[in-house]
Amino acid sequence: MGIKGLMPLPIGVKTEEALKIMEILSGVNNKLGRLEEKFNHSVVSEALVQILSLSESVESTRIEGTQVTFTDMVEEQNDKNKRWEIKEVSNYQKALYEGYERIRMGYPITSRLIKELHDILMEGGRGSAQGSGSYRKSQNFIGPTNKIEDASYIPVSADKIDAYMQNLEYYINHHPYHKALPTDHIKETEYIFNEDADPLIKTAIIHAQFESIHPFLDGNGRLGRILIVLSLIQSNVITKPIFFVSEELEKERPRYYDMLNGVRGDNPQWGDWLLFFLKACDRMANRINDKLEAAEQLAEQGLARCETESEKNVWIYTFSTPFTNAVNAAGKIGVAPNTARNALNSLVRKDMLFTEREVKRNRKYRNYDLMRILRY
Repeated sequence: MGIKGLMPLPIGVKTEEALKIMEILSGVNNKLGRLEEKFNHSVVSEALVQILSLSESVESTRIEGTQVTFTDMVEEQNDKNKRWEIKEVSNYQKALYEGYERIRMGYPITSRLIKELHDILMEGGRGSAQGSGSYRKSQNFIGPTNKIEDASYIPVSADKIDAYMQNLEYYINHHPYHKALPTDHIKETEYIFNEDADPLIKTAIIHAQFESIHPFLDGNGRLGRILIVLSLIQSNVITKPIFFVSEELEKERPRYYDMLNGVRGDNPQWGDWLLFFLKACDRMANRINDKLEAAEQLAEQGLARCETESEKNVWIYTFSTPFTNAVNAAGKIGVAPNTARNALNSLVRKDMLFTEREVKRNRKYRNYDLMRILRY
């Protein structure tokens, strides 16, 4: 039988681990601050928010076993009859944006919001009929087979979910009467990361704790990774959904799951998880910074070659929608389809976009230079 249950929050780590964590933490926070500053001054910042969130949606669902690629998603996201994999990625992006909008309007991360986002996440995808928007009423488990005796982890029983989720909610937002959460489950020799911990540390803890509570029958992994972004936005580490970690977590999926399992049971190894998470954030900050710089350079070079306002608007539009057609482009930038088509064809002649020459109707136009940057 695998590990059972988990301890409530806050958490404790060994002093030597806390020192390592703090050392890495300052560097990551510095990189995130610089990234936020760059986005605020980028000509393609608004466009890239949309396309980076799409990339995150793909990577997060791939961790759960979906085989859709980023290119598939860009090609098929506007299809009328989407296959379920595309629908699942679209739901992820929709839930992410809904959560972002709620927090932007001043709503905190609560059980109510989490349930509402789960309802969006599960619509028409895998497990859509399994308690969408409601905490599970039965025991679940994580393991290689459908037998509980083979489980690597058995979460808390259904009757304890509300108490653990309330504990998580208090950790995220502080107790409504400003009471400190109990720490009697933490060893006296350990360094405590309580509800006043650095936002990035708290985000790592929130994600792992939510995954360990496993409050839903399905969709816990995807929703838990959405919470990473929402936590960073709520705590003002970032102001828009621009920083995502799923790409790095997907690369080391077995290690990611192993580290999560390590924070469970009666002897949680939180130090290992926090170091793993912060290092993944550090690598991802470097990657997003590189992508932003390259995209910004591509956009500026392209704008310098544009001869009309329509060309400029269409060119920047392709940074949010790298594969498009004249009708969609026209609708987004507010011009007639003919005007958008002329601008797109002009960009093709300048070798800034690509379209298939043999196709005469409903042509698709592709910004492959941007796609190369995003998939780097």
